[in-house]
Formats: sequence, structure tokens, C-alpha cells
Amino acid sequence: MSAAAPGVQLVREATFARLGSEGEITGTRGSAPDGLFLQDARHLSRWLLTVDGTAPAVLVPATADGDDAAACVLTPEGTRDHPPAYTVLRRQGVTAGALTEHLTLVSNRPDPVTARVELTVGADFADLFELRADDRRYAKPGAEYETRDSADGVVFHYRRAAWHARTELTCHPAPDTARPADPDGDTTVRILSWRLPLDAHGRAEVRLTARAHPHGHSQPVPVSSATPERPPHGGEHPADDLARTCERGLADLDLLTIPVTGVDGEPLRVPAAGIPWFMTLFGRDSLLTSYFLLPYRPGTAAAVLSALAATQGERHDDFGGEQPGRIVHETRHGELAHFRQVPYGRYYGAVDATPLFLVLLHAHHETTGDRALAVRLEQHARRAVDWMLTDGGLEEHGYLVYTPDPGGLVNQNWKDSAGAVCFADGTQAEGPIAVSEAQGYAYDALLRTAELAAGVWRDEPYARRLRETAAALRARFTDDFWMTGADFPALALDGAGRQVDTLASDAGHLLWSGILDEDRARRVGRRLLEPDFFSGWAVRTLAAGQRPYHPLSYHRGSAWPHDNAVIALGLARQGLVEEVRTVAGGLIAAASHHGYRLPEVLAGYDRSATPAPVPYPHSCSPQAWAAATPLALRTALGEGPLSP
Repeated sequence: MSAAAPGVQLVREATFARLGSEGEITGTRGSAPDGLFLQDARHLSRWLLTVDGTAPAVLVPATADGDDAAACVLTPEGTRDHPPAYTVLRRQGVTAGALTEHLTLVSNRPDPVTARVELTVGADFADLFELRADDRRYAKPGAEYETRDSADGVVFHYRRAAWHARTELTCHPAPDTARPADPDGDTTVRILSWRLPLDAHGRAEVRLTARAHPHGHSQPVPVSSATPERPPHGGEHPADDLARTCERGLADLDLLTIPVTGVDGEPLRVPAAGIPWFMTLFGRDSLLTSYFLLPYRPGTAAAVLSALAATQGERHDDFGGEQPGRIVHETRHGELAHFRQVPYGRYYGAVDATPLFLVLLHAHHETTGDRALAVRLEQHARRAVDWMLTDGGLEEHGYLVYTPDPGGLVNQNWKDSAGAVCFADGTQAEGPIAVSEAQGYAYDALLRTAELAAGVWRDEPYARRLRETAAALRARFTDDFWMTGADFPALALDGAGRQVDTLASDAGHLLWSGILDEDRARRVGRRLLEPDFFSGWAVRTLAAGQRPYHPLSYHRGSAWPHDNAVIALGLARQGLVEEVRTVAGGLIAAASHHGYRLPEVLAGYDRSATPAPVPYPHSCSPQAWAAATPLALRTALGEGPLSP
């Protein structure tokens, strides 16, 4: 299913499927692969229906019915004088680890007829990283595929050394025949056939379940929120757009919830980052999502903090960027991560996840009044501070820094695409790179951890040391990052200490963290609402008019809802009420054009140029921190907690 092709996406309980307009799966790769996916692997790569020997005609294309089900109406070929003998009603759904299908054939004739139905089904077990890199192939020495027919279907097996995954298809009724799709070649694709008698105006049914069994044979557990809070339909307008956007966002977060393990081995539920590429635990994404949700679902923050403490770095490993005390960037469970062909099994290439972990730990205590989590994770917090001071770079460089990782991420802040941290001429900065927003996070983390040290851990000398470190960081930050001519902070400092002089939205995060003095912060906040930055929908990642600006670039001109959520919280902290309303109003208006679901990324086109916001072509949807953004906007607008 190409990016432009019609179709549907279904998701439930850490499992998702992408289907075409006929409910089909063709095995596509690239920006929008189709299939059934679980734990970073595609468990169905073919799912093609034919009736009477040909692909059916579409009367009603596949249409979602909620988030986990879809239906379409098909017929065999017919003409005006010889209309189709029967109609095919196709209903598909996703449950934990499975794609289900209910085919109903309804006869249109007054005499009996026999329908010939065939389903081509296959499982390539491709890793998501293979599918995403359309032009890249990974060696798989010893890989073996096996297909076995069963009494009521077929089972596909994939083995590589100790790795074993399978997909099991059960059919009711059982198929009349099963044969290889290519007898002389690929035996991993099967064609199942049924001859279904239909009485006069009668009907016949076929029920199918394709169940994924990923390596380890662990099945996802139900993960829907037990007591999800919902925004009130309050005020004089019960269906106002902010309430609807909050409602959709919370529902999307329920869809994205996955099972993980906590620091003491306890089972937890946390939001994955997004579909299709990021259905897994992410440090930065999960931390900011949890922060946005904190006044409404504090349990999410507690679960995320425990899960990230469980994966905190313990040793030095250059392959995955692991360092003692460092908070993980992402975790993966796929084949390529297992065999260390990609570094993302546990990948630590983020400069900002560690300070954000500390920010959230204190914010959880501050919001809930609960000391238990801060006590439980004290040693993890201290190790996170140690990482900031040592491997993170504060003591050696004066700032949190990262060095571009040629095997992983070139940039390790939230703008992590290659070329995103660039000078005004478009040149990518070279490391060690100190990005501006990470210094703000570090400053905030030091002050917040000092409060925990003094008030919860009863260690005033440690608290005093952290306050002194934070004050020194704030003083040199203003000296080194402030661009006097632009009256704006630099995006970063490169390895030579030069100011990376693009005007970027990262500056808005400095309002949230408090590292800028009040006067500079308010000037930055107002500057972000100028037309070159603010598109009318949202603040752009780069101000328009600069050489590297491109409205369809991932991080050099697009606009991200979560970025704007942090900016809105920063504007609110600085008392810029009208600016908060402007940002919130643009985002809420954008959401109203997308079924009240904010996409991961919007193109940077001006609101006056298009009747609706243009989504970035490869946006994840749903995506966790975009889903949580309306809750952050609600907080920034000062609308208070949600009603039960």
C-alpha cells in the first residue's frame, strides 16, 4: 500500500494491520508497508482474495469501523445484463496478536450457485528496519522458511539460529485445497481454496484467524486503560474542539499502550511512541508524553519512570551508546536487533532522555504528593545525574553534548534526522554538539533533583551541589548561546564552540525549562509568534526564509504538535497568555481537520495558503506525544484538571 493508496489501519493491544481498499495485503515496503505487525516484525505479507478466478470489484472500499475493525463490499465481475451472482461482505479486525476476517457471501440469484473463493496468504517475517529501508538489505545467514498445511489452515515458520517466529492461520470451514502459489519457486506463499454452495438468495460464511507468534512465543496482554479519564464536555459548548481533541488523544494513547517490565520486574503498561515505526518504548517520547498527561493520568508517568529505570545504562557499549546512568532512547524486539545487525535493541543515542527522566520524576512527586516513587528510584536518579556530569559532558564541556553516531543517529536531540542541527547556510554541525534545549532540560533537572534531595532524600549537601551546578550552567548558557544580533538563542554550539545560528523552535523549550531570564524568555516567546515562525497552524521547526527551510522537511521547516505543546507550556510559564491562546488555537483548528487527531508532523505551509493543514507525508498516526499534546494545551490554557 503506497503512501497515496487508499486503505485502512487497524490497531489493538500492541498489534496493528495496514490493509488496502479491498482489505488486501500485498507485501509493500517503503514509507507505508502493509501487513500484520507485532513486536517489530511483519507476520502477514500476503492476504489477497479472488472470487471465481479474478480479483473482485469494489462496491464499498475498506472503511474503518472504530480503531480495530473495517469492512468493505466486493463482487465478482459482472455487467449490466449479467450482474454479479453474489456479493462478498468482508469484515476484518485486529485483536491481541491476530488479524481476524469474516467473509459473508450473499447470493443475488433465485437459483443455487457455487462460489469459488481463493485466498493467497504469506508471511515474510520482515523486520521493520528492513521494510523502512526500501533500498537496503540485511544478511540473514542460516535463515529458513517452512510452510506446513494443517487440518484447518496453514502455519508459516521462520527460523534463524535460535530465533523462531511463526504465523498460524485457522479457517472455518477448512479450505478444500491448499497449494503453493509458485510450485517452482517461493513456497512460503500459499493459496487456499473453497467451493461454497449458495442456495437461492442464500449465504455462506468463511471465518479466518491469522495469529502471530513472535520469537519467544509471548502474547500481548490486554492493555486497555482500566479507568481512562475523559475530558469534560464543559462550558456552554459541550462539543468544543479542545474537548474533542483531548478525547481523541486519550483514545489514541489507549490504542498505543503496550506491556513492559518495571524496575522490580513488575508488569506495566506504557504508551508506545507511534505507528507504524515506533510501536515500542521510547525514552524521550514516553517521558514528554507522560509529562503532558501528568495532571490527568499520573499513573502513566509512574509506569514510564519505572520502565526506563529498568533499562537504565549500566556499562559502556559503543555499539548501542550505552553508558552508566544513561536513559535509553529506544528498545526493540525484532530479529535485526536480536542479532545486533542494528544497534536499537537497547539504543541509548539520546542526549535529552536522561535529564527529562529527572524532570518527570520530580514533577510526578510535585503533582501527586507521593514520595514513594522518588524514594524507590533515588539511586537511579543519582546515576542519571552522574551521567550528565561525566559521559554527558557537563564537567568536561560545560554542556550536555553528543557526538554524531555513524551507525545510529547523527543527531541525538529530538530533531534527530541527519542535517537537522544546521547552520543558517544549511551545513550540519559537527560534534561534540551542545543543542540548546538539552541545556535547558539539564538546568531544570538539576534544580528539580535538588528539591528531591533536600525534601525527600534528606541530603542537603547533595542538593546544594546540584543548585550550584545549575546556576553555573545558566550563567554560561546565556553568555555562549545568546545571539545578540538576532536577539535569539542559537540552536546549538558545535564542537568548536561556534554558535549554530539558525532560528529554530528549540528556543521555545528554554521558556519551559526556565534557563533564560524572564526578559529574554518573553522576547523569545513573542518572536516565535511572528509570521516566519508561526504558520497559523503551529510554530515551525525553522523560521521560514532561511536557506535550510523546507516546509516538507522532517525537522527543517515542518511543525510538530508536541514541540508546540512544550512551547505553549513555556509561554504559559512566562505569562504570555495571548501567545498561548494563539498556539493552542492553531493546533486545535488543525486537529479539527483531521478527525480531531493531531498528526505527528504538519508541513510548514502557511495557513493562508491551504484550506486545511498539510500533513507531513510519512507522519506516524496515531503518535503518542501528538496524542498527548491537547492535554498539555489544556494545562497551558489553565483550564484545570479533567472531571472524572
